[in-house]
Amino acid sequence: MNTILTLVVYMALITWITLLGAALFRARSWTASGMQVALGNRDNLAPATPLGGRADRTAKNTMENFVLFAALALVAQAAGKTSSEVVQGAQIFFWARIAYIPIYYAGIPYVRTAVWVVSIIGLALMVRALL
Repeated sequence: MNTILTLVVYMALITWITLLGAALFRARSWTASGMQVALGNRDNLAPATPLGGRADRTAKNTMENFVLFAALALVAQAAGKTSSEVVQGAQIFFWARIAYIPIYYAGIPYVRTAVWVVSIIGLALMVRALL
């Protein structure tokens, strides 16, 4: 498996972990009552804590960006356009997303946005190489 496909797999795992983290923080699963909520239908979730809200937003943003990344990466693979520019864009995207998650969890607003922009630059490099 090449670098691009490996990054798609890793990004899928990271996306899944952010979704699990959001569910954990949202339901407060580390408590007895939170575990009951997490194992139930989650009909009566308590209001999100600030960290729970950030975890939800991190998961949503990660999912949204993963869809774009996966589409570009899989098109590059299918078209046989796995140039160094596509790989570099994929790597920039991946490492920016790795940085983004803890920064968003920590609630660091301007740095979070800057790191998000870096990940978008990675996607833009991929698009430029594909067109």
